[in-house]
Amino acid sequence: MKPDLFEAPDYYNLDDLLTDEHKLVRDAAREWVKRDVSPIIEDYAQKAEFPTQIINGLANIGAFGPYIPEEYGGAGLDQISYGLIMQEIERGDSGVRSTASVQSSLVMYPIWKYGNEDQRKKYLPKLASGEWMGCFGLTEPDHGSNPGGMVTNFKDMGDHYLLNGAKMWISNAPFAQVAVVWAKNEEGRIHGLIVERGMEGFSTPETHNKWSLRASSTGELIFDNVKVPKENLLPNKSGLGAPLGCLDSARFGIAWGAIGAAMDCYDTALRYSKERIQFGKPIGQFQLQQKKLAEMITEITKAQLLTWRLGVLRNEDRATSAQISMAKRNNVDMAINIAREARQMLGGMGITGEYSIMRHSMNLESVITYEGTHDIHLLITGMDVTGLNAFK
Repeated sequence: MKPDLFEAPDYYNLDDLLTDEHKLVRDAAREWVKRDVSPIIEDYAQKAEFPTQIINGLANIGAFGPYIPEEYGGAGLDQISYGLIMQEIERGDSGVRSTASVQSSLVMYPIWKYGNEDQRKKYLPKLASGEWMGCFGLTEPDHGSNPGGMVTNFKDMGDHYLLNGAKMWISNAPFAQVAVVWAKNEEGRIHGLIVERGMEGFSTPETHNKWSLRASSTGELIFDNVKVPKENLLPNKSGLGAPLGCLDSARFGIAWGAIGAAMDCYDTALRYSKERIQFGKPIGQFQLQQKKLAEMITEITKAQLLTWRLGVLRNEDRATSAQISMAKRNNVDMAINIAREARQMLGGMGITGEYSIMRHSMNLESVITYEGTHDIHLLITGMDVTGLNAFK
Protein backbone atom coordinates (compact mmCIF):
# COMPACT_ATOMS: atom_id res chain seq x y z
CA MET A 1 0.00 0.00 0.00
CA LYS A 2 1.37 3.36 -1.05
CA PRO A 3 1.71 5.99 1.69
CA ASP A 4 -0.85 8.82 1.67
CA LEU A 5 1.27 11.83 0.71
CA PHE A 6 -1.66 14.19 0.16
CA GLU A 7 -0.98 17.91 0.54
CA ALA A 8 -4.03 20.16 0.40
CA PRO A 9 -3.84 23.01 -2.12
CA ASP A 10 -4.57 26.49 -0.77
CA TYR A 11 -3.64 28.81 -3.61
CA TYR A 12 -5.45 31.86 -2.22
CA ASN A 13 -4.42 31.40 1.44
CA LEU A 14 -7.97 30.54 2.42
CA ASP A 15 -6.73 29.22 5.74
CA ASP A 16 -6.59 32.88 6.74
CA LEU A 17 -10.40 32.92 6.60
CA LEU A 18 -10.74 29.98 8.99
CA THR A 19 -10.79 30.08 12.76
CA ASP A 20 -8.39 28.03 14.85
CA GLU A 21 -11.29 25.69 15.64
CA HIS A 22 -12.02 25.20 11.94
CA LYS A 23 -8.42 24.22 11.29
CA LEU A 24 -8.26 21.88 14.29
CA VAL A 25 -11.44 20.11 13.18
CA ARG A 26 -10.23 19.84 9.58
CA ASP A 27 -6.76 18.64 10.49
CA ALA A 28 -8.14 15.96 12.81
CA ALA A 29 -10.35 14.67 10.00
CA ARG A 30 -7.43 14.83 7.54
CA GLU A 31 -5.14 12.81 9.77
CA TRP A 32 -7.85 10.24 10.41
CA VAL A 33 -8.43 9.80 6.67
CA LYS A 34 -4.69 9.34 6.10
CA ARG A 35 -4.41 6.80 8.89
CA ASP A 36 -7.66 4.82 8.74
CA VAL A 37 -9.23 5.32 5.30
CA SER A 38 -6.51 5.68 2.65
CA PRO A 39 -4.71 2.40 3.50
CA ILE A 40 -7.85 0.27 3.08
CA ILE A 41 -10.26 2.07 0.80
CA GLU A 42 -8.99 0.74 -2.54
CA ASP A 43 -9.39 -2.85 -1.38
CA TYR A 44 -12.91 -2.21 -0.10
CA ALA A 45 -13.88 -0.44 -3.33
CA GLN A 46 -12.57 -3.38 -5.34
CA LYS A 47 -14.57 -5.77 -3.15
CA ALA A 48 -17.63 -3.49 -3.22
CA GLU A 49 -17.88 -3.50 0.57
CA PHE A 50 -18.34 -0.76 3.13
CA PRO A 51 -15.64 -0.86 5.83
CA THR A 52 -17.87 -0.93 8.91
CA GLN A 53 -14.85 -0.75 11.21
CA ILE A 54 -14.46 2.96 10.39
CA ILE A 55 -17.82 3.92 11.91
CA ASN A 56 -16.28 4.58 15.33
CA GLY A 57 -13.60 6.72 13.72
CA LEU A 58 -16.20 8.78 11.88
CA ALA A 59 -17.99 9.37 15.17
CA ASN A 60 -14.74 10.29 16.93
CA ILE A 61 -13.88 13.04 14.43
CA GLY A 62 -17.38 14.50 14.81
CA ALA A 63 -18.61 13.45 11.37
CA PHE A 64 -22.04 12.42 12.66
CA GLY A 65 -24.10 15.55 13.28
CA PRO A 66 -21.22 17.98 13.87
CA TYR A 67 -23.66 20.92 14.10
CA ILE A 68 -26.10 19.08 16.38
CA PRO A 69 -26.07 20.62 19.91
CA GLU A 70 -23.90 18.89 22.48
CA GLU A 71 -26.93 18.14 24.68
CA TYR A 72 -28.00 15.61 22.03
CA GLY A 73 -24.54 14.11 21.52
CA GLY A 74 -23.40 16.35 18.66
CA ALA A 75 -20.26 18.46 18.59
CA GLY A 76 -22.06 21.81 18.47
CA LEU A 77 -19.85 23.04 15.62
CA ASP A 78 -20.71 25.59 12.94
CA GLN A 79 -21.53 24.99 9.28
CA ILE A 80 -18.02 25.66 7.99
CA SER A 81 -16.67 22.99 10.34
CA TYR A 82 -19.26 20.58 8.97
CA GLY A 83 -18.19 21.42 5.43
CA LEU A 84 -14.50 20.97 6.19
CA ILE A 85 -15.13 17.54 7.72
CA MET A 86 -17.06 16.49 4.60
CA GLN A 87 -14.24 17.84 2.40
CA GLU A 88 -11.64 15.75 4.17
CA ILE A 89 -13.74 12.58 4.22
CA GLU A 90 -14.53 12.81 0.51
CA ARG A 91 -10.86 13.38 -0.18
CA GLY A 92 -10.64 9.82 1.07
CA ASP A 93 -13.75 8.49 -0.67
CA SER A 94 -17.15 9.79 -1.76
CA GLY A 95 -18.87 6.69 -0.44
CA VAL A 96 -17.53 7.22 3.05
CA ARG A 97 -18.61 10.85 2.91
CA SER A 98 -22.05 9.73 1.74
CA THR A 99 -22.34 7.55 4.84
CA ALA A 100 -21.55 10.55 7.06
CA SER A 101 -23.74 12.95 5.06
CA VAL A 102 -26.77 10.71 5.33
CA GLN A 103 -26.27 10.19 9.05
CA SER A 104 -25.85 13.93 9.70
CA SER A 105 -28.07 15.79 7.27
CA LEU A 106 -30.73 13.29 6.34
CA VAL A 107 -31.30 11.42 9.61
CA MET A 108 -30.07 13.50 12.55
CA TYR A 109 -31.03 16.85 11.02
CA PRO A 110 -34.76 16.07 10.54
CA ILE A 111 -35.02 14.46 13.98
CA TRP A 112 -33.39 17.56 15.49
CA LYS A 113 -35.36 20.11 13.46
CA TYR A 114 -38.70 18.38 12.93
CA GLY A 115 -38.84 15.96 15.86
CA ASN A 116 -39.99 16.43 19.44
CA GLU A 117 -37.83 16.35 22.56
CA ASP A 118 -38.50 12.67 23.26
CA GLN A 119 -37.41 11.73 19.73
CA ARG A 120 -34.28 13.88 19.98
CA LYS A 121 -33.24 12.31 23.26
CA LYS A 122 -34.00 8.77 22.11
CA TYR A 123 -32.25 8.80 18.74
CA LEU A 124 -29.69 11.60 18.42
CA PRO A 125 -27.11 10.48 21.01
CA LYS A 126 -26.99 6.95 19.58
CA LEU A 127 -26.69 8.30 16.04
CA ALA A 128 -23.97 10.79 17.03
CA SER A 129 -21.89 8.04 18.63
CA GLY A 130 -22.31 5.65 15.71
CA GLU A 131 -24.01 3.08 17.96
CA TRP A 132 -26.95 3.39 15.58
CA MET A 133 -26.70 4.16 11.88
CA GLY A 134 -29.52 5.71 9.90
CA CYS A 135 -30.81 6.11 6.37
CA PHE A 136 -33.19 8.45 4.53
CA GLY A 137 -36.11 7.18 2.50
CA LEU A 138 -37.26 9.67 -0.14
CA THR A 139 -36.36 8.40 -3.65
CA GLU A 140 -38.69 5.79 -5.11
CA PRO A 141 -38.38 3.45 -8.09
CA ASP A 142 -40.59 5.73 -10.21
CA HIS A 143 -40.01 9.06 -8.46
CA GLY A 144 -36.51 10.52 -8.35
CA SER A 145 -36.35 14.13 -9.51
CA ASN A 146 -40.07 14.44 -8.72
CA PRO A 147 -40.23 13.32 -5.08
CA GLY A 148 -43.65 14.92 -4.64
CA GLY A 149 -45.07 12.14 -6.83
CA MET A 150 -44.21 9.49 -4.24
CA VAL A 151 -46.65 6.65 -3.72
CA THR A 152 -45.35 5.37 -0.37
CA ASN A 153 -48.19 6.01 2.07
CA PHE A 154 -49.45 5.45 5.58
CA LYS A 155 -52.92 5.11 7.05
CA ASP A 156 -54.14 5.95 10.53
CA MET A 157 -55.23 2.69 12.15
CA GLY A 158 -56.21 4.23 15.49
CA ASP A 159 -53.35 3.17 17.77
CA HIS A 160 -50.66 3.06 15.02
CA TYR A 161 -49.92 3.93 11.39
CA LEU A 162 -49.79 1.31 8.62
CA LEU A 163 -46.96 2.04 6.16
CA ASN A 164 -46.72 0.65 2.63
CA GLY A 165 -44.42 1.36 -0.31
CA ALA A 166 -40.78 1.19 -1.37
CA LYS A 167 -37.71 3.41 -1.63
CA MET A 168 -34.53 2.79 -3.61
CA TRP A 169 -30.93 4.05 -3.96
CA ILE A 170 -30.78 4.40 -0.18
CA SER A 171 -27.29 4.83 1.29
CA ASN A 172 -26.72 2.92 4.56
CA ALA A 173 -29.99 0.99 4.13
CA PRO A 174 -28.56 -2.55 4.47
CA PHE A 175 -27.12 -1.93 7.95
CA ALA A 176 -29.12 1.03 9.32
CA GLN A 177 -30.97 0.65 12.59
CA VAL A 178 -33.35 3.52 11.81
CA ALA A 179 -34.81 5.06 8.67
CA VAL A 180 -36.37 8.50 8.32
CA VAL A 181 -39.04 7.74 5.74
CA TRP A 182 -41.17 10.22 3.82
CA ALA A 183 -44.68 9.09 2.96
CA LYS A 184 -48.11 10.52 2.21
CA ASN A 185 -51.00 10.34 4.63
CA GLU A 186 -54.57 9.69 3.53
CA GLU A 187 -54.99 13.35 2.55
CA GLY A 188 -51.86 13.21 0.38
CA ARG A 189 -49.73 15.30 2.78
CA ILE A 190 -46.07 14.27 3.09
CA HIS A 191 -44.81 13.45 6.59
CA GLY A 192 -41.65 11.99 8.06
CA LEU A 193 -41.78 8.72 10.00
CA ILE A 194 -39.02 7.05 12.00
CA VAL A 195 -38.97 3.37 11.10
CA GLU A 196 -36.81 1.00 13.13
CA ARG A 197 -35.17 -2.21 12.02
CA GLY A 198 -37.08 -5.16 13.37
CA MET A 199 -40.53 -3.73 12.68
CA GLU A 200 -42.52 -6.49 11.00
CA GLY A 201 -42.81 -6.04 7.23
CA PHE A 202 -39.75 -3.75 6.97
CA SER A 203 -36.85 -5.07 4.89
CA THR A 204 -33.70 -3.54 3.36
CA PRO A 205 -32.36 -5.59 0.42
CA GLU A 206 -28.89 -4.54 -0.72
CA THR A 207 -28.21 -3.11 -4.19
CA HIS A 208 -25.40 -4.96 -6.01
CA ASN A 209 -23.38 -4.57 -9.23
CA LYS A 210 -22.59 -0.86 -8.81
CA TRP A 211 -19.69 0.66 -10.71
CA SER A 212 -19.83 3.75 -8.49
CA LEU A 213 -19.71 4.32 -4.71
CA ARG A 214 -18.51 0.75 -4.40
CA ALA A 215 -17.24 1.29 -0.85
CA SER A 216 -20.67 2.55 0.21
CA SER A 217 -23.57 0.33 1.22
CA THR A 218 -26.71 0.97 -0.86
CA GLY A 219 -30.08 -0.70 -0.71
CA GLU A 220 -33.85 -0.48 -0.86
CA LEU A 221 -36.46 0.08 1.81
CA ILE A 222 -39.51 -2.15 1.52
CA PHE A 223 -42.63 -1.50 3.64
CA ASP A 224 -45.26 -4.24 3.64
CA ASN A 225 -47.98 -3.29 6.11
CA VAL A 226 -45.43 -1.98 8.62
CA LYS A 227 -46.99 -0.94 11.92
CA VAL A 228 -45.33 2.34 12.94
CA PRO A 229 -46.05 3.71 16.44
CA LYS A 230 -47.73 7.11 16.35
CA GLU A 231 -44.96 8.59 18.50
CA ASN A 232 -42.58 7.94 15.55
CA LEU A 233 -44.19 10.65 13.37
CA LEU A 234 -42.02 13.79 13.10
CA PRO A 235 -44.50 16.42 14.34
CA ASN A 236 -42.94 19.79 13.65
CA LYS A 237 -42.90 20.01 9.85
CA SER A 238 -44.77 18.37 6.98
CA GLY A 239 -45.13 18.81 3.24
CA LEU A 240 -42.44 18.47 0.56
CA GLY A 241 -40.51 21.33 2.15
CA ALA A 242 -39.59 19.06 5.07
CA PRO A 243 -37.43 16.54 3.15
CA LEU A 244 -36.15 19.33 0.90
CA GLY A 245 -34.87 21.14 3.98
CA CYS A 246 -32.83 18.05 4.82
CA LEU A 247 -31.51 17.97 1.26
CA ASP A 248 -30.34 21.57 1.62
CA SER A 249 -28.09 20.49 4.48
CA ALA A 250 -26.86 17.45 2.59
CA ARG A 251 -26.21 19.38 -0.62
CA PHE A 252 -24.20 21.91 1.35
CA GLY A 253 -22.02 19.05 2.60
CA ILE A 254 -21.69 17.66 -0.91
CA ALA A 255 -20.51 21.04 -2.22
CA TRP A 256 -17.64 20.87 0.27
CA GLY A 257 -17.04 17.15 -0.18
CA ALA A 258 -16.60 17.39 -3.94
CA ILE A 259 -13.72 19.80 -3.37
CA GLY A 260 -11.97 17.07 -1.40
CA ALA A 261 -12.23 14.61 -4.28
CA ALA A 262 -10.96 17.27 -6.68
CA MET A 263 -8.06 18.13 -4.35
CA ASP A 264 -6.99 14.50 -4.21
CA CYS A 265 -7.06 14.11 -7.99
CA TYR A 266 -5.15 17.37 -8.48
CA ASP A 267 -2.55 16.51 -5.84
CA THR A 268 -2.03 13.06 -7.35
CA ALA A 269 -1.68 14.45 -10.87
CA LEU A 270 0.68 17.22 -9.74
CA ARG A 271 2.98 14.79 -7.94
CA TYR A 272 2.91 12.36 -10.86
CA SER A 273 3.72 15.14 -13.33
CA LYS A 274 6.96 15.83 -11.49
CA GLU A 275 7.99 12.17 -11.30
CA ARG A 276 6.96 10.76 -14.68
CA ILE A 277 9.75 11.20 -17.24
CA GLN A 278 8.99 11.23 -20.97
CA PHE A 279 11.22 12.49 -23.77
CA GLY A 280 13.93 13.11 -21.20
CA LYS A 281 12.03 15.41 -18.86
CA PRO A 282 9.13 15.34 -16.37
CA ILE A 283 5.75 15.55 -18.07
CA GLY A 284 4.94 18.51 -15.82
CA GLN A 285 7.36 20.52 -17.95
CA PHE A 286 5.18 20.16 -21.04
CA GLN A 287 2.77 22.98 -21.82
CA LEU A 288 -0.37 20.88 -22.15
CA GLN A 289 0.18 19.26 -18.76
CA GLN A 290 0.79 22.63 -17.14
CA LYS A 291 -2.42 23.88 -18.76
CA LYS A 292 -4.35 21.03 -17.15
CA LEU A 293 -2.83 21.63 -13.72
CA ALA A 294 -3.31 25.39 -13.89
CA GLU A 295 -6.98 24.97 -14.80
CA MET A 296 -7.46 22.43 -12.00
CA ILE A 297 -6.08 24.65 -9.26
CA THR A 298 -8.05 27.62 -10.61
CA GLU A 299 -11.33 25.72 -10.46
CA ILE A 300 -10.57 24.29 -7.02
CA THR A 301 -9.79 27.79 -5.71
CA LYS A 302 -13.05 29.19 -7.12
CA ALA A 303 -14.99 26.34 -5.51
CA GLN A 304 -13.24 26.92 -2.18
CA LEU A 305 -14.26 30.57 -2.22
CA LEU A 306 -17.83 29.64 -3.18
CA THR A 307 -18.27 27.17 -0.34
CA TRP A 308 -16.58 29.35 2.26
CA ARG A 309 -18.98 32.20 1.47
CA LEU A 310 -21.90 29.78 1.48
CA GLY A 311 -20.76 28.53 4.88
CA VAL A 312 -20.78 32.07 6.23
CA LEU A 313 -24.32 32.53 4.92
CA ARG A 314 -25.40 29.20 6.45
CA ASN A 315 -23.93 30.25 9.80
CA GLU A 316 -25.98 33.45 9.57
CA ASP A 317 -29.08 31.47 8.49
CA ARG A 318 -29.18 33.48 5.27
CA ALA A 319 -28.27 30.90 2.63
CA THR A 320 -31.07 30.12 0.17
CA SER A 321 -31.86 26.74 -1.32
CA ALA A 322 -30.96 28.12 -4.75
CA GLN A 323 -27.54 29.26 -3.52
CA ILE A 324 -26.90 25.78 -2.14
CA SER A 325 -28.00 24.25 -5.46
CA MET A 326 -25.54 26.44 -7.34
CA ALA A 327 -22.65 25.33 -5.14
CA LYS A 328 -23.56 21.64 -5.33
CA ARG A 329 -23.87 21.73 -9.11
CA ASN A 330 -20.75 23.80 -9.71
CA ASN A 331 -18.47 21.92 -7.37
CA VAL A 332 -19.41 18.41 -8.39
CA ASP A 333 -19.09 19.37 -12.06
CA MET A 334 -15.70 20.88 -11.27
CA ALA A 335 -14.58 17.74 -9.44
CA ILE A 336 -15.67 15.28 -12.10
CA ASN A 337 -13.91 17.30 -14.82
CA ILE A 338 -10.72 17.42 -12.76
CA ALA A 339 -10.92 13.67 -12.15
CA ARG A 340 -11.19 13.04 -15.89
CA GLU A 341 -8.28 15.35 -16.73
CA ALA A 342 -6.14 13.90 -13.96
CA ARG A 343 -6.87 10.40 -15.20
CA GLN A 344 -5.57 11.37 -18.64
CA MET A 345 -2.40 12.82 -17.14
CA LEU A 346 -1.62 9.48 -15.53
CA GLY A 347 -2.19 7.59 -18.77
CA GLY A 348 -2.70 3.87 -18.27
CA MET A 349 -1.75 4.09 -14.60
CA GLY A 350 -4.78 6.31 -14.07
CA ILE A 351 -7.20 3.41 -14.42
CA THR A 352 -5.51 1.22 -11.81
CA GLY A 353 -6.21 0.97 -8.10
CA GLU A 354 -2.65 2.03 -7.40
CA TYR A 355 -3.96 5.59 -7.65
CA SER A 356 -7.24 7.04 -6.38
CA ILE A 357 -8.27 8.93 -9.50
CA MET A 358 -10.40 6.34 -11.30
CA ARG A 359 -12.23 5.54 -8.06
CA HIS A 360 -12.98 9.23 -7.53
CA SER A 361 -14.12 9.55 -11.13
CA MET A 362 -16.54 6.63 -10.82
CA ASN A 363 -17.83 7.87 -7.46
CA LEU A 364 -18.48 11.36 -8.78
CA GLU A 365 -20.71 9.91 -11.49
CA SER A 366 -23.14 9.18 -8.63
CA VAL A 367 -22.52 12.40 -6.74
CA ILE A 368 -23.38 14.45 -9.84
CA THR A 369 -26.75 12.67 -9.95
CA TYR A 370 -27.89 12.16 -6.37
CA GLU A 371 -29.66 14.73 -4.21
CA GLY A 372 -30.59 16.68 -7.31
CA THR A 373 -29.15 15.93 -10.73
CA HIS A 374 -26.83 18.31 -12.55
CA ASP A 375 -29.69 19.48 -14.77
CA ILE A 376 -32.22 19.82 -11.95
CA HIS A 377 -29.89 22.16 -10.07
CA LEU A 378 -29.42 24.16 -13.25
CA LEU A 379 -33.19 24.65 -13.45
CA ILE A 380 -33.36 25.60 -9.77
CA THR A 381 -30.90 28.41 -10.48
CA GLY A 382 -32.79 29.31 -13.65
CA MET A 383 -36.07 29.56 -11.79
CA ASP A 384 -34.44 31.66 -9.08
CA VAL A 385 -33.02 34.24 -11.49
CA THR A 386 -36.03 34.42 -13.83
CA GLY A 387 -38.90 33.80 -11.43
CA LEU A 388 -40.31 31.35 -14.00
CA ASN A 389 -40.89 27.69 -13.14
CA ALA A 390 -39.54 25.27 -15.77
CA PHE A 391 -40.77 22.27 -13.77
CA LYS A 392 -44.40 22.91 -14.71
